[in-house]
Amino acid sequence: MLLHSALSFVLLSVAPGVSAAIYDVAQLEWTLKNQNGSIQIPASGPPSQAHLDLLKAGIITEPLLEINDFTQRWIVNDNWTYTADLTPFTRTLDFNSTTFNTTLLVLYGIDTVANITVSGHPIAWVNNQFRQYTFDISTAISAPSPSDNNLTVSLESAFFYALNVSTRPDVEQFPGNGGFEYPGIWPMIRKVASDFGWDWGPAFVPAGIHKPAYLVTLSPSIGQSVPQTGTPPVSPSASNTDDVSGPIFVEESSIDIYKQGQNFSVPPNQNADWIVNVTLGLRSAVAISQSSLSLSFPELNLTSSFETTDIPISTNDTFWITALWSIPDHIPQRWYPHNLGTPKLYNLNVVLSAPSSNNSLSIVNFVTRTGFRTIELAQTRYSQADIDQRGIWPGDQWHFKVNGKAFYASGNNIIPFDPFYARTSTDQVRWLLESAVKAGHNMLRVWGGGTYQPSSASVAGGVYDFYDICDELGLMAWSELIFSDALYPINDFLLENLEPEVRQNVRRVNRHPSVVQWAGGNEIEGIVIWTDQWVENGKHFLDEYVTLFQDFLFGIVTSETHSLPYTDCSTTKGVLSLDPYILRFSNGTPGEIYGNSERYNYDASVAFDYSSYPVSRFVNEFGFHSMPSFYTWEEVLLSAEDFSFNSTVVMSREHHPPAASLAFPNPNAAEGQSEMTVAVELWLPTPGTTDTNQTFAQWCWSTQVFQSMTIVSEVAWYRHGAGQSENNLGALVWQLNDIWQAPSWASIEHSGRWKVLHYGLTEIFAPVTIYPFWTASNETLQILAISDRWEDVNGSAQATWYDWMGRSLKTTSFDFTVPTLNNSLLYEAQGLNNILPNGRDAADVFLHLNVTANVDGKKVTSEQFFTPTSLANAHLLDPQISVTRGQDLTFTLSAKGGVGAWTWIDHPSGTIGIFVDKETGSPSNGFYLIPGIDRTLSFILNPALSKVKNPDPADFVVRSLWNNTHLGEPSNPNIELPRRGLPLLPQPFWYLILAAFGFLGLFVISKYIVPVFFTRPQPIHLPESD
Repeated sequence: MLLHSALSFVLLSVAPGVSAAIYDVAQLEWTLKNQNGSIQIPASGPPSQAHLDLLKAGIITEPLLEINDFTQRWIVNDNWTYTADLTPFTRTLDFNSTTFNTTLLVLYGIDTVANITVSGHPIAWVNNQFRQYTFDISTAISAPSPSDNNLTVSLESAFFYALNVSTRPDVEQFPGNGGFEYPGIWPMIRKVASDFGWDWGPAFVPAGIHKPAYLVTLSPSIGQSVPQTGTPPVSPSASNTDDVSGPIFVEESSIDIYKQGQNFSVPPNQNADWIVNVTLGLRSAVAISQSSLSLSFPELNLTSSFETTDIPISTNDTFWITALWSIPDHIPQRWYPHNLGTPKLYNLNVVLSAPSSNNSLSIVNFVTRTGFRTIELAQTRYSQADIDQRGIWPGDQWHFKVNGKAFYASGNNIIPFDPFYARTSTDQVRWLLESAVKAGHNMLRVWGGGTYQPSSASVAGGVYDFYDICDELGLMAWSELIFSDALYPINDFLLENLEPEVRQNVRRVNRHPSVVQWAGGNEIEGIVIWTDQWVENGKHFLDEYVTLFQDFLFGIVTSETHSLPYTDCSTTKGVLSLDPYILRFSNGTPGEIYGNSERYNYDASVAFDYSSYPVSRFVNEFGFHSMPSFYTWEEVLLSAEDFSFNSTVVMSREHHPPAASLAFPNPNAAEGQSEMTVAVELWLPTPGTTDTNQTFAQWCWSTQVFQSMTIVSEVAWYRHGAGQSENNLGALVWQLNDIWQAPSWASIEHSGRWKVLHYGLTEIFAPVTIYPFWTASNETLQILAISDRWEDVNGSAQATWYDWMGRSLKTTSFDFTVPTLNNSLLYEAQGLNNILPNGRDAADVFLHLNVTANVDGKKVTSEQFFTPTSLANAHLLDPQISVTRGQDLTFTLSAKGGVGAWTWIDHPSGTIGIFVDKETGSPSNGFYLIPGIDRTLSFILNPALSKVKNPDPADFVVRSLWNNTHLGEPSNPNIELPRRGLPLLPQPFWYLILAAFGFLGLFVISKYIVPVFFTRPQPIHLPESD
């Protein structure tokens, strides 16, 4: 260990690096064929998948059209082989040289089970979509088969592979595994779980080389390297045979920044020095003595150099080097989430040098972006002082801290962005992440049934940017290992496959300050607790869960990162102990609060019943589904008769509740459609006009209005819980994005079009917001101002009653101060006679609330609307909305008649963007348009995602609830529809699932049907968050 003047030292455990000729195999000519050879077509080079190449060749139509998820199942059942002629690459090699170069085949992702051959020589059999593979193929490529100079990847049907594994006599059968199109098999294969179907997505079960692949040539001599930006090897744009050739390939790199002495069970000392832990995993064609590793932050004028141990020849195995650099706390500026500070990033230069005759030569030289921050997940018990003095409900903490301070996590959950990973674009992902920030999100949860998200498109096999964008935007990412909603078989075969998967992915994302934790998986702890209690031999399954999630995965994650917390599951009861790490499960004291929660309720009659919401420290999933917009349906429906709420094609894309089989269409779809139908009928005017096209559009939009109403209500309740005895410090909505065009829980449609909910989240996730809490059972109205700031906030609010003609009936103003992470009660009254103005009827009035506060030197505003009765019963009037179309896609909306409840403006097909208030610049849509109070909105176009670059202002459409039952501008004459969807009666689908799938049925009921009921603790006054 060497100490340096910059307070630096080194650990002499070593890793490989690269200055090599890197050849992108996408440059080769590829073919794709099926098992019997009846299909043989040109194919794209990696990244690609069989469906995408079949589409490009005209063999199939776009998989997302109509019922193609059903008609294209034949692709899933076949085996597919990708082949590329290596001749263009081998021509660059000198096989006669006495110093023949080493050639590595680097595969950043294979989906999923494949045999790999090179020039007729078998190289490997792989079976894990989440691993990167590196193989020394020098011998194979130097001695090709006379008839085979190809790189061949032969892919086995993932469905049949997993099915065969699941039916082996030596494989355990698990209670509760099943539920989607291909039930019960996703735990048998290391592949994206939702590829086999989910209640919001299709089951295409794709196959292919879904990430980039390279041929890396290592020379037996040391040459000068070329600086690379990002994580090695290089960006695809820099990959060609002209790259300088060198002896080392950087297979992996990890940059973990934490506080001196910090680890999983020891919280960071905020005044301690920073430790910058740089680890490189190397493949080297030469032995190198007396190498050195230089690290520098140019912006900070910091540089330090470390001696490394000798690097041996290691082309078949990875060699590791690690340097630990100590930097005083005060030197770097800290990274913060965007709503709490500046997401400061720094360039880190990494140079590995070897001695030469005159001086040292740089053999690895790359630049990456990273940041300094601490993240903690507080899970210890609240003290007696907290209970006595602050009124905290007894139990454990469960919230995050950034740089030593607790904060409110406001956000959403993400699922895979497309059924086909290989065609996901950075433009698509950036829009979603920027949309999250615009809607006040500071955290996204990367759901554990999808995939490990990439750093960026330019490094380590990424196809698109994700964590790099999160770093830049100040958007925290709760990340998960890929396990979801099932029990997993525990055997040596699985564990040996999992260890490199988890280590590779944890090491890769360590550098990203946006990452806030690793969770072991999605929703599995609840399954195993139920199994332990209700299934014969259930203790066995609990023990296996402990082996995998408490012991094995915990050990791997915490050995690879000192900076991040680990928890066993997305939804958890927490821990009994952090050191040693022991999970709580059901071992708690009745009446105390542990861990975190989720809530799904599909009984719309109790949607706004606060007693049905969980009393929780943190709620990481809650949602209600809605239809996509008419414009989104236009992307995938081709026949006029399909544009109906309950048409066969629409119903076929409703996967909630799941079919639990390959039955088509989903036999349970009627239940999901009915839940939306009943919700609209209960709370909004039932859509129905003489124009079937308008009626279908209004049905779709109305389900979105209800979705926004109910989810905004929940967010408000959880945010107000920061000032209650549960000390709630997190609300993550389910879900942000769509994987296809279908009914789902998303707040943003597959194309990037915002639903009503996303605009609603913009208001309720504002730093300072206002909300009317209405308890119908005792006719109590409370109006609260809520703040997520780290300091007291002063502001003012107004509450104005209007009738539906738009006449102001009564206005009350409030000045307030909200303490840190708390709320202030502005108004409370009981009994409609005391609440309504001048004895008015509840159906004749509504309340407009707005709040203004100064946050970080900026004026912040937010508004909400409240009706004391269902809008289905309100005496709405024709708003006679007038639209004045101005310059640069600016629209001024005026109500010339009555009030336009839920006034909404749509941008036309082929465009993606958002509407912002002309005055505040904040996203705005879906409001009550009051006569005399015009709204001017500007449409901000996203040109990267929009097919129409210059939309006609005349194509923008305005609607309101009045159009549910009256013809108006939303009518679109371009499509004539013969009928509209009719409301459905509920079906007792749960009996079918119970009969067919036993234990799974109970699990589905517990998640999707039964709300979580708790006894509400008493509110407390002005508590401080921990």
